[in-house]
Amino acid sequence: MSGRSGKILDKTAGGKTSRSTKANLHFPVGRIHRKLRKSNYADRIGSGAPIFLAAVLEYLCAEVLELAGNAARENKKLRINPRHIMLAVQTDEEGGVMQHINTILLPKKTSNGPSQSTEHYDSQEQKNPMAVKRPLAEAHENNANTQEV
Repeated sequence: MSGRSGKILDKTAGGKTSRSTKANLHFPVGRIHRKLRKSNYADRIGSGAPIFLAAVLEYLCAEVLELAGNAARENKKLRINPRHIMLAVQTDEEGGVMQHINTILLPKKTSNGPSQSTEHYDSQEQKNPMAVKRPLAEAHENNANTQEV
């Protein structure tokens, strides 16, 4: 039948073991090493560099896929699609980069009537359509001042 007769074969018996197997990684260390050599990042590439890079890439993929799987589960889907990956990366609290939404684009907090800034724009455009819109410039300056701190 199979010819093994129930024997347990040793993984190291016969044949070569890849560097990925030796490092207990799923990402291909040999292929990464070849790509590093071919792309001329440096004249010489150490033997540990592709192993480390493969480990980092594997870790990052595992993290993103875990978050994307959670996003897919929240949407009651069984398959991860690109939107789930995008949602996972954007909503990750440990990502290190805060989302920046310009304050002008955020909705105003006043509940009654149109906001002051839109009234100012409308009245300025009716008087002179080519006029410089000062509230935008002032808001931009205020935004720049808060980012420098």
